[in-house]
Amino acid sequence: MLSSPPTDLLRLSVVPVFLWAAYRDIQTRRVRDELWAPLLLLGVVALAVDGLAAVAVGGPRLQLFGIHLAVSLGIVAPLGYVFWRLGGFGGADAKAIIVLALVFPEFPVYLLANGSLPLTETPLGVFSMTVLSNTVLVGLVSPLLLAARNLLAGRISLTMFVGRPADVPDVASAYGSLLETPDGLTRRGLDLDALRMYLRWRQLTLADVRRDPGRYRSPVSLANETGEPTDGALAAGPDVTGGSLPGSDAPAPAVRPIDADDPWGAAAFLAAIDSSAYGTTPEQLRAGLDVLAERETVWLTPGLPFIVPMAVGLVVGLLYGDLLYALLAIVGLAP
Repeated sequence: MLSSPPTDLLRLSVVPVFLWAAYRDIQTRRVRDELWAPLLLLGVVALAVDGLAAVAVGGPRLQLFGIHLAVSLGIVAPLGYVFWRLGGFGGADAKAIIVLALVFPEFPVYLLANGSLPLTETPLGVFSMTVLSNTVLVGLVSPLLLAARNLLAGRISLTMFVGRPADVPDVASAYGSLLETPDGLTRRGLDLDALRMYLRWRQLTLADVRRDPGRYRSPVSLANETGEPTDGALAAGPDVTGGSLPGSDAPAPAVRPIDADDPWGAAAFLAAIDSSAYGTTPEQLRAGLDVLAERETVWLTPGLPFIVPMAVGLVVGLLYGDLLYALLAIVGLAP
């Protein structure tokens, strides 16, 4: 292993960082931006060393290095930004893809006593694209596991592939989003981070809302003194599951302008905070609160963090190679 290219050995330091990011994303759905800066520096240094080596060799090696770099930084890295802008995943996921594109434009080589890793390589030879395709295939396992769990429990429906039932009193302490509205199932239900932001802003708990939905549905109940909405993470603010927060029982001052056509004060909340609340609309917030105020169980999607299958896809890529290319080879479609 120690006789492997030094820059490829350096790149292995990415693995524990991605595994840690995946663990933190499962636990908190948050990955600190500071995690990526050292990896970006690592990628720049490794690319500089490899680039100088390719220039020294010249010819086909230099051309191949240029192609790999162009595909990785010109196609893979922008994909992370585009999907983030489209709302496909979060900012941390986009940063992770950009880091991979910079650190792994080419397939690394790790020499062993009886061979080398990865075991296979694609004709294109862009390792960041291999990690991305592995990530997609690994990510497909999650819906299958959810479906199997629901099937064993006798819950058979289209939602069995994307969600699970949850007791409403526990929803405010979960991550994911609702799959229900008063009118039926939806794939664009209320984000539970946005729910916590709203409850903290109003200094309420979900138990408060369920005890007296008529009171809090009325915009007249909006208080002039509001709480800090935070970013919606569980550890970012007070628990909004049960009991009452300070100020929840205080009568609303008459100073705040009231919009009678704003049930739950949803529009007032989104206008007041310096955030999009994860793309939540007033209609989504109202529909989610209506459901949570009246029902005992709801379907929600846990929303597996994208960095989790990405970390697995990275490890699989380093050990084996490209899963998609292997599947295409099995059915005779790979070149």
